Amino acid sequence: MTDKLNKMKTSLTKNLPVKDNPKYIISKDIKDDYEFSRETYKNLIKIGSKSLDALAELARESEHPRAFEVLSKSIKDIGDTTEKLMALQKANKELTAEEREEVKKLTQNNVFIGSTTDLQRLLLDKDKDRIINAEDQE
Repeated sequence: MTDKLNKMKTSLTKNLPVKDNPKYIISKDIKDDYEFSRETYKNLIKIGSKSLDALAELARESEHPRAFEVLSKSIKDIGDTTEKLMALQKANKELTAEEREEVKKLTQNNVFIGSTTDLQRLLLDKDKDRIINAEDQE
């Protein structure tokens, strides 16, 4: 009997949806991707900056137009990578701001119980002592 019960439980749990918090998973993925991208861009900028000195010296010594072309392309690539790093930072701020806004969204429902005369009195501020200020009790 217990064997059948265990099989039934296993079958039911296998088919039931797993409750995950998708925002947490997305947030973790976004954070991991951001950190990986940021480190990659920073490493590319460091390597490019170190290689600029060697390329500049090579271009001066050889005085070959192709060497100067490679040097200018490397400078442009480093500038583009730096720009991408800043765009990544901006995108991360936007994503985290969206997440914070989603968390901050709060639905407030106000219910008035009483007659229309009572409502008019409240709106005209005649009975200020009858207004109850309540805070959310979550």
